[in-house]
Amino acid sequence: MFSNILLQVGVLLILIALGFILAKIKMINEVGAQCFTDIVLYAATPCVIFTSFIRPFEKSAAKGLLISFSSAIAAHILFIALSLFIIRNKNIGRERVLRFAAIFGNCGFMALPLQQAILGAKGVFYGSSVVAVFNIFVWSFGVYLMSGDRKHIKPKSLAVSPSIIAIVLGIVVFVFSLPVPDILRKPMDFLAGLNTPLPMIVIGYHLAKSDILKGLKDKGAIFATSLRLIIFPAAALFIMYLCNIRGTMLVSLTIAFSSPIAAMTAMFSAKYGNDTSLAATIVSMSHIISIITMPPLIYLSQLLA
Repeated sequence: MFSNILLQVGVLLILIALGFILAKIKMINEVGAQCFTDIVLYAATPCVIFTSFIRPFEKSAAKGLLISFSSAIAAHILFIALSLFIIRNKNIGRERVLRFAAIFGNCGFMALPLQQAILGAKGVFYGSSVVAVFNIFVWSFGVYLMSGDRKHIKPKSLAVSPSIIAIVLGIVVFVFSLPVPDILRKPMDFLAGLNTPLPMIVIGYHLAKSDILKGLKDKGAIFATSLRLIIFPAAALFIMYLCNIRGTMLVSLTIAFSSPIAAMTAMFSAKYGNDTSLAATIVSMSHIISIITMPPLIYLSQLLA
């Protein structure tokens, strides 16, 4: 089992390295990386999520989906509470970035490809619940945390999220066992296939543009990264195990909860005037470190599953 996890992480690492090299030799620029990101966010990821719901309706699967949604909500509330209590800094711009970084993981870009590779469509089926809950929390509490003002919260941003739309449509297809014709299914399968290589290339590009050594010298960045990659996912895994969550769901949720810091940390930091340099550095640093921290946590979840 562990060798399979290392294999899948190794594949992602090679793709990340490709993005890094392409950035260094200037075959990809900022515009190209943003185009890749848009393709993933607006086409590939929604197709991965939607196609995972194309399955006959089963009460056990529906019950599992509700449990995974509840687990994702509980985990985010736990991460928020712990971050607000543990992370303190006199510089409000740094404090906001570090708290946001510890709470929100890259459950779409990084987790979905791993869930798909290790667990298949069923893993994405449960993992989509974390993507949905992430979007709900990031566009509400996340916006408030980074801006310091509730007036910036815009429910419309959540309603038009491609991933949320894909989840809602997918649930309708799943609940009513609606057939999806091949003329639609095959293009979606092709687009879903882009959800692994493109995000990794984009991550590699941003790594090439970041100062990782700067982050490794920052105690606050190291602490927040440790919370995000080790302490929080380990706590979530332990609690889920105590709550008798097992099987594919346990592994899928562990992958999502152990994912590196969300790219939105840098985006929101820039938008609301916080420490953007810290945000960009900590996001990139966490993706490198996650290659080491995710396999043991995933393997442990498989043993407990």
